Amino acid sequence: MYAIVIMAKAPFPNKVKTRLIPPLAPYEASRLYYSFLLDKIEQVKCIGEALPFMAYSPRSSEPFFRSIIPADFSVIIQVGKDLGERLTNISHGLFAERAKKVIILDSDTPNLPTDYIREGLARLDEVDVVLGPCEDGGYYLIGMRSFIPEIFSGIPWSTAHVTELTMKKVQTLGLNVSMLPGWYDVDTEKDLKRLMRDIEFPSGNCFFCENTLDFLQKNKPLFTPEEYRNARNG
Repeated sequence: MYAIVIMAKAPFPNKVKTRLIPPLAPYEASRLYYSFLLDKIEQVKCIGEALPFMAYSPRSSEPFFRSIIPADFSVIIQVGKDLGERLTNISHGLFAERAKKVIILDSDTPNLPTDYIREGLARLDEVDVVLGPCEDGGYYLIGMRSFIPEIFSGIPWSTAHVTELTMKKVQTLGLNVSMLPGWYDVDTEKDLKRLMRDIEFPSGNCFFCENTLDFLQKNKPLFTPEEYRNARNG
């Protein structure tokens, strides 16, 4: 079994995309993140080489996540006091179910090229760990072909050093790691304006995030005409 896992939070106002409040109101930020989730589900649906999973938080949100995922998706509750523990527990459970490869994705990169995910799966034929770095120092993807809890321990999450320190941990263990092309996640107003531009004028390999596009088109009044022109013009 190969597994692809989407890491997700329930889109409650003031709990997701808080760095986008403002320019967005809390409810609008939650709707934007909801759009990201729907697009990530659609993206993972396109990858037939692996079984899809939704890793959700908090526990009480299971009915919500079951309502938005396709029938062939499975759900996993995120358990742990920090992201490292949650990633450890998710990967441990999947490898205990005899997974041969596990890819874990974020849910903040709605237009991430799908080819990057497929390439991550393929590279695990040759390497122990694969990382998809984000421009802010985190990662949009981590993949493994065995359970390696050490790579999630002692990492200062939500800092610019996550990918760098994860690489060092892999190498210290005597394992090999492969880096995918970099991408950006959408956390700030600047990121959101970049996403608006990239959706309207996409490169050839960007994923078409239809739900996010629909949200942004309906919420153009959140930005001044000048801001929107600047986003389009780069």
